[in-house]
Amino acid sequence: MRDYKSINQNHGYYIAGFVDGEGSFNVSLTKRKDYVGKWKITASFNVSQKDRTILAFVKKVIGCGTLRERKDGVVYYEVTNIRSLYENILPFFRKFCFLSENKKRNFAIFSKIVRKMYKKEHLNKEGFEEILQLREKLNQGVGRTRKYTLKSVKHTQ
Repeated sequence: MRDYKSINQNHGYYIAGFVDGEGSFNVSLTKRKDYVGKWKITASFNVSQKDRTILAFVKKVIGCGTLRERKDGVVYYEVTNIRSLYENILPFFRKFCFLSENKKRNFAIFSKIVRKMYKKEHLNKEGFEEILQLREKLNQGVGRTRKYTLKSVKHTQ
């Protein structure tokens, strides 16, 4: 686990502000026939923009994740590894808090999901269903799309 006490506060709060406006916490589902419950659940944190320099700085300060570039020049900083989310992303944004209520709310929900996944609770039916319920509250509002709805997932279990 990274020691965030040594991070320059200006850098930490800069990143938190940047993520407050441009970042995203997500939980996605993928149908998988080779999984016991037929679903793979993936938690992810990402930020995207055209300036690779800022995203490389974010990656360096936080200490995990990957940078990828799309064909249109947009660069993604992404963290999907559950241990990195639990040990790096959650502590970082607990220390360097968001200002917007919406991002605070989404981060709180995402934190609960990541903690459950870190404890492997998503591998049992009850834990999986709790995560699905939390996921429904994540990123609510206009523009949110879900390939698999709560109803459609429950129907296939």
